[in-house]
Amino acid sequence: MIQSSSEYQQELRHAMRGGNGDVRFEHIWKPEEDMHSLNRLYSKIILNPGCSIGYHIHENEEEIFFILQGNASADDNGVKKNLKTGDSMITRSGEGHSIACSGNEPLVILAVISCYPRPS
Repeated sequence: MIQSSSEYQQELRHAMRGGNGDVRFEHIWKPEEDMHSLNRLYSKIILNPGCSIGYHIHENEEEIFFILQGNASADDNGVKKNLKTGDSMITRSGEGHSIACSGNEPLVILAVISCYPRPS
C-alpha cells in the first residue's frame, strides 16, 4: 500500500495535554483503516515556536518521538533535555513526557505509539 503526502489526514488540537498553542497532526497511517498491528498512532506532529504538548503519562503503550526538524525542550520522565534534528526519545508504559518547540522554526516530529498486547 502506498500513500502520497497529500492523502494524510490533517488534525489540529489546541492546548494538547495542557500544553501551549496548537499541535498539528498529519496522520500518515490510520490504525483502524491502514495498520493491522498494535500501533495506535503513526503521524507527523508539527509544533510552531512556543507551542507544546503538556506532560502526560502513558499506560500499556509506548511512544517514540524522532525529531525530523527543529529544536525541542523535552521532559523525559522528570529529566529535562534539549533535542535537535536526528534525536529521538522513547516513553514506555508508566513513564511520562512533554515536548515543546524551543527554536525559531517549526518542530517536526515523527511519532509512533505502540500498544502492548492485551493479556489473554
